[in-house]
Amino acid sequence: MRCAVAIVGAAETTELGKIPDLSQIQLHADAALNTLADAGLGLRDIDGLATAGESPTAVAHYLGIVPSWVDGTAVGGCSFMLHVRHAAAAIEAGLCTTVLITHGESGRSQVGRAGHSMSSASLVGQFEMPYGPMGPPTMFTLPVLRYMKEYGIGEADLARVAVIQREWAAMNPRASYRDPISIEDVLESRMIAYPFRKLMCCLVTDGGGALILTSAERAKDLSTSPVYVVGSGEAVETPMVSQMEDFTSSRAFRLAGQAAFASSGIAHADVDHLMIYDAFAHLPLYGLEDLGFVKRGEAAAFVRDRNTAPGGALPLNTNGGGLSYMHSGMYGMYALQESVRQLRGRAAAQVKEASISLCLGVGGMFGASGVVILSNEIL
Repeated sequence: MRCAVAIVGAAETTELGKIPDLSQIQLHADAALNTLADAGLGLRDIDGLATAGESPTAVAHYLGIVPSWVDGTAVGGCSFMLHVRHAAAAIEAGLCTTVLITHGESGRSQVGRAGHSMSSASLVGQFEMPYGPMGPPTMFTLPVLRYMKEYGIGEADLARVAVIQREWAAMNPRASYRDPISIEDVLESRMIAYPFRKLMCCLVTDGGGALILTSAERAKDLSTSPVYVVGSGEAVETPMVSQMEDFTSSRAFRLAGQAAFASSGIAHADVDHLMIYDAFAHLPLYGLEDLGFVKRGEAAAFVRDRNTAPGGALPLNTNGGGLSYMHSGMYGMYALQESVRQLRGRAAAQVKEASISLCLGVGGMFGASGVVILSNEIL
């Protein structure tokens, strides 16, 4: 049932960027307390908890709550989109009434953060690591090079994504980087792994955020402006980027997007605002195409014509994205926060009359995807 569940609380950590005085679990708590204050609720009101990065058991204990419904789904950066979907289903099923979704990462300062290790017995450890990849910048190059060759996309097209998102970031006081950049600046920045240069790669920061969901009926009694869950979708494809069905398109993106649109009953033309996970500059191009907003191979031209820029037909990544706003490791929560801000009319770079926002997340190297469609009206 679309719009049966609403987001009634949304907030990020008090500080963003470099936070060496808080551990990772403290970032979860800081975001949770800020979100409870935003919703006008207390910890006693929470009977459902979802989180990633930390276990829900640890977060619940740290907050001093004993929820009757929990979700520890962890599929990378889009985990929080899946949490929203699962929480909405749980509330509709009567398994809980009020769900807190938390996120916190000490991505830059590494305070209280468990290390990431790759088992040599894993699929990636057996079949990709022997060839020498060194993290996401080197692994994401495999599909993007095929995409560029297939559709005649140049480095400047990737650079343009970063340039336009910096335009949005310039209007956001909380953004990590706000100074204007040009395509030339991007192309002259340090090479990381061809074709990615430094300004095409996400930030490395500390921070977090949290959301609170409850029934649309109960939301009427709260003081905050509710944002309704209209539709959602999720999918996983492969933990190995080398085994994608098609290097020029994400099957997980397509399936999650199709499910979200089917459950929402809306059309692409109804979407006023778009958030697409941008760990690297190529992801918004894939997202625009795989979600069906443009045809295959046409996303670069769509961006080139400034459709995604301030004043454009489809405002995209209006907080500045993972390239200029924040990226502590799992960016999906920050994208959801911006969708909620836009629909509440509280965004730093507010889109005029925004009423429907679509938020796409990615986990791993195109391995997982979650899509959430939100509205500030009951449709």
